[in-house]
Amino acid sequence: MSETEIINELYSVIKDRKENPMEGSYTNYLFEKGIDKILKKVGEETSEVIIASKNDDKVEIVNEVCDVIYHIMVLLAEKNIELNDISEELAKRSSKIGNKKAERKTIEKI
Repeated sequence: MSETEIINELYSVIKDRKENPMEGSYTNYLFEKGIDKILKKVGEETSEVIIASKNDDKVEIVNEVCDVIYHIMVLLAEKNIELNDISEELAKRSSKIGNKKAERKTIEKI
């Protein structure tokens, strides 16, 4: 199974849990708790990717990135955003060349 097929299949399961809740499902639990819980998990998992990367632990990085991807897909499903919307935007961005933004100015006084 290709990477795209795996991601599409997972997203289909997530959307199905939203439409057809299943008792005992973690995904269903997230949808029941709502957007605040989903966003909290996205933040937590993103922080764990940072820590795993700082620790330079490849297995941990892979595991935490998978958690982030899953929770982002739950967020997308909650907001009724299709993966195709993301793919289209990424395709637009991939065509941009030489659009590096300038570095932010250093804060001198707080």
